[in-house]
Amino acid sequence: MSKSNLAVAQSGNPNIGLIQSLYAMFGRGDVAGIVASATPDVTIGLDGNPNDAPMLGHHKGHAGMRDFFRILAETHDITSFTPEEFYADADKVFVIGRYSWTMKPSGRAGSSDWLHVWTIRNGKIAGMRSLNDTALLAEAWRG
Repeated sequence: MSKSNLAVAQSGNPNIGLIQSLYAMFGRGDVAGIVASATPDVTIGLDGNPNDAPMLGHHKGHAGMRDFFRILAETHDITSFTPEEFYADADKVFVIGRYSWTMKPSGRAGSSDWLHVWTIRNGKIAGMRSLNDTALLAEAWRG
């Protein structure tokens, strides 16, 4: 078994710093800044089937990334979003967090934990995979 080079936020890992800056941009609503921080072939999204809830599924490229953030905004109001733990190894950054939301069509509120797995290539985002409680999101979407 090979030894891991796992790094936590306190170590000053540049990939963790990049991801922390992206969460700050998200908090300010700076989608253009996030897109500018991505490779042209970026893939981003929430694991799951978009037929269960429209915010689920993956999107490719800068246009797909903009669609991802548009769909998030159209489907639910995010009332809190807290990245809590940051870890990095090689080209990956893993972030554990929690968020609360209200689904726009149903008015149903909820909260859940999430795990984001970021892939970094040459100082830019090449991918982001969000693992969430998709059953909870789909149920809240349906009302």
